[in-house]
Amino acid sequence: MIELEAVITLATATALLLGSPGPAPLALAATSAAFGVKPSLGFLGGILCGLAVAIVGATAGMATVLANWPELKLALQLTGGLYIAYVAYKIAMAPALSHGTASGSDTAPRPTFVDGFILNILNPKAYAAFLALFSQFLLPGDGALGSYLSTGIVCFLVAVLVDSLWLLLGGLLRRLFERPLWARCIRFGFAASMLLAVGLSLTWI
Repeated sequence: MIELEAVITLATATALLLGSPGPAPLALAATSAAFGVKPSLGFLGGILCGLAVAIVGATAGMATVLANWPELKLALQLTGGLYIAYVAYKIAMAPALSHGTASGSDTAPRPTFVDGFILNILNPKAYAAFLALFSQFLLPGDGALGSYLSTGIVCFLVAVLVDSLWLLLGGLLRRLFERPLWARCIRFGFAASMLLAVGLSLTWI
């Protein structure tokens, strides 16, 4: 039986890693601010489908590696933790967004489902993120397949939630990120929370 604490830790880490300011979340925010929520739903669907492919790819890769070299588990956990720390540093140190980058017009090309799918399917950071999550926050289960399946499902459900929130709140978040002080505070908050999630995961891994 999967412990609730493990699920909460995984969900928190996934939300902070996937929901922190990055290419896909900021693209969703900008698209929603420029064209509205409803016209941007196709773009959101494409991003989520790309994430699903990344989850499957990361799951297959991780399962294969650990099946052949189980002694690499600790190394992968450390690598995943270091990657999350690296992402946290980049978020904390990133500059504020410039004014006007989220503007659009009726004649401007709107990002589509295909655009969102390609954004994640060709984004190596998506695969690296899930490899980090699977190595650092893998849920216990009945066998390797059960562990990876349950972890992947939790990751995807959290991704649906956080990406939808970026889409719905995109206009507001975009304005906040154009203010240097607000942007810095929010980014440092994301970074510190991500590091805290990694620390908490070490108590049950």
